Amino acid sequence: MTARLALYLMVLVALVLPPVHAQNEVPGAADHPLIQRFDGSRLIGYRQADWEESFFPTQSKSHGGRWVEPLRVEGRLTRLVYLAPAGKSRAEVHRNYEQALVAAGLKPRFSCELRSCEGLYGAMANTLAWRNAMRFSPQPIRSDDGRSNFSAVSALSYEEVRFLYGTLSRNGAEWHVLVVTTQAVNKRSDSAATFIQIVEPKAMQTGQVSVDATAISQGLQAEGKVTLTGLFFDTGKSELKAESKPQLEEMAKLLQSQPAAKVFIVGHTDNVGAFDANVALSLARAQAVVAALSAAPYKVDAKRLSAKGAANIAPVASNGSEEGRAKNRRVELVLQ
Repeated sequence: MTARLALYLMVLVALVLPPVHAQNEVPGAADHPLIQRFDGSRLIGYRQADWEESFFPTQSKSHGGRWVEPLRVEGRLTRLVYLAPAGKSRAEVHRNYEQALVAAGLKPRFSCELRSCEGLYGAMANTLAWRNAMRFSPQPIRSDDGRSNFSAVSALSYEEVRFLYGTLSRNGAEWHVLVVTTQAVNKRSDSAATFIQIVEPKAMQTGQVSVDATAISQGLQAEGKVTLTGLFFDTGKSELKAESKPQLEEMAKLLQSQPAAKVFIVGHTDNVGAFDANVALSLARAQAVVAALSAAPYKVDAKRLSAKGAANIAPVASNGSEEGRAKNRRVELVLQ
């Protein structure tokens, strides 16, 4: 092979093949617009979910292989794993993320470093199951000394662990951000690996589940009442949302199949706000359901329907958490 031909082939390969760092990137992945990567880092793990629940640490304790009393958050979820350039210390990488986020308005809620984080990283796998559904770089990553390869899925390690969790205010809503930086794999890599989790507030798509006529009938026979999970209202409002139509159709189907049945439509609220206001709101929501069922196209005889408002006097869960309050905000169908 001539020197000229060899040079030509080298140029051709350089044009066709992406740089080594680019080969280690997750195909189709991108930085989150909230924060850019540490300069020169590679994005080797990625996941984004339109709506998901996740957790954030509130203390440097673990029990049973899980975080103790983590904060549960719901919304649009993004998870990223970065590999920093060789030679950059773990502290330097973590401090840069911390400074950038604080400058953007992050309010730190929890942080720990090195020995004070012992057990916290190990418990992260059980608490978050963060590797599940993530896409990782398909190519093995070469250690800096060239003597070994490692997989992107195992980039983070138990060594030199640093945690930072905080919240950011954006357009009146609270975003949650977690940054975890560790030694990448082992000291031979001479690199830092960083895991970032961001949950931004987003309403869950509703109207996807309703209780069908058969289930309503079974619930009434077994307990004399049934919770109607497919009726939806805006916060503090009593107007039925359009997503409630499938549930209304199933209610009408049951009532039309049992023309002798008479029922109470009972509205319930959580304990947020004044009691008298909750009484009025729960009754107004029940009345909205009665009005919808007695009107076209359902035309259920209004004399068979009685609207009641129970406010927050009959909770089915603790009002001490958002999850419990969500369960308490409901409409029930009760046999008279």
